Amino acid sequence: MDNGIKRVPVNIVKLTPDARTPTYGSRWAAGADLYSAQDCVVPAKGKYCVSTDLQLEIPQGYYGRVAPRSGLALKNFIDVGAGVIDSDYRGILKVLLFNFDSDDFQVRKGDRIAQIIIERIAHGEFIEVNRLIETDRNMSGFGSTGV
Repeated sequence: MDNGIKRVPVNIVKLTPDARTPTYGSRWAAGADLYSAQDCVVPAKGKYCVSTDLQLEIPQGYYGRVAPRSGLALKNFIDVGAGVIDSDYRGILKVLLFNFDSDDFQVRKGDRIAQIIIERIAHGEFIEVNRLIETDRNMSGFGSTGV
């Protein structure tokens, strides 16, 4: 059934039997869940690069943004880093997990560890100018529009 969301074909290679195809959790989900292909531990206040044992072929003009899962962030203080997968990358998709909790975090094969969102690319054309157009906000930075 068509829900109005554009479908973009992404070829995948499963490198081991532990690799799982990314899946969407609901009809309107923006991100497809990524699954761990290994048992591992993300140490307390540390990080670990978890393998999915997948290779992806993202179409030109798109990239994959690896994003945290809200439940892991809320319940376990787990976040994701280094989340840009370019269309010309053909290596193993790994997910860098950060553990901000004071307890180690156990990851098991088959656990949903992050999500990947396929997004269109737009390159900025950076033009050097002498001054920028002023705005109401101007140079007010972090927290200037409220908490």
